[in-house]
Amino acid sequence: MSDHDEALQFISEHRRGVLSTQRRDGGAQMSPVLATVDAENRVVISTREASMKVRNLRRTPRAALCALSQRFFGEWHVVEGPVELVSLPEAMEPLVDYYRRASGEHPDWDDYRAAMQREQRVLLRITVERSGPARSG
Repeated sequence: MSDHDEALQFISEHRRGVLSTQRRDGGAQMSPVLATVDAENRVVISTREASMKVRNLRRTPRAALCALSQRFFGEWHVVEGPVELVSLPEAMEPLVDYYRRASGEHPDWDDYRAAMQREQRVLLRITVERSGPARSG
């Protein structure tokens, strides 16, 4: 069991969150995302190659994710760490795994793969080095 198991379990069950990356000027750039956890206990997120978050992460490959429950003032967890960007074509099977973990089986995997190509999707993998909160309040 790692120190981050509680946060990783929460993210695997509550996929909505806000990802924070660092802008060129040092400020925070935040985006709503859908996240899940892969078999290596990394937080994974799908996004477009041309997105600001990818540009920011290519320059500064670290991010934080605040995962939220359905209730706005309910339970929440933050994870932080270095980010690996996986682009196509290497990203295709990890994107399939991401979809399965986040949404289950797709009705047409060929259509899904074509959409990933068309949208130029990238998979973000966050290796969790810090998580919290240890308590609320």
